[in-house]
Amino acid sequence: MKKILAVLAISFSALMTSSLSNAAPHFDQDRGYDHPRNSNQGKPGRDFRGDDDDDRMQNNRRMREERGVQRLQQHKWQTGYVMPQHYRGDGYKVDYRDYDLPKPGRSQQWYKINNDYILVNSENNSILRILGL
Repeated sequence: MKKILAVLAISFSALMTSSLSNAAPHFDQDRGYDHPRNSNQGKPGRDFRGDDDDDRMQNNRRMREERGVQRLQQHKWQTGYVMPQHYRGDGYKVDYRDYDLPKPGRSQQWYKINNDYILVNSENNSILRILGL
C-alpha cells in the first residue's frame, strides 16, 4: 500500500511540475526572433491593431460626431417641452441684458442654442418661451 501511495505521489508531483513549466511564458529574446504580434512599431505599450484599423476607427468616430451635431442643430424647440440635459450647462446660459431679452422671472434662465434664445424654468427645466433670430 505504501508503494502505491509513493508512486502516486511521485507521478502527481511530476505531472504538476511539467504542467507548470508548460504554462510559463516563453521569451525569444535570446534567439533574436521577434514575433510580428509583439513588435510595437515605434508605439508605446502593446498595440496589436494596424494603422488601417486606427484610421477606420477615427473616421467612424468623426462621422458619429458629425451626425450628432447635425441632429442637435435640427432639433425643433417647442414650449412645454423639457430642455435636454445636454444643453443645461453654463456654456449655453446667457445674460438677458447682453442680448436685449426680456427679464426672466424668478427661477428662469435664458439659453442660446443654435441661434435661438430659449427661456427655461430652472425648477422643472420646461421651455417657457422661444425667440428665434
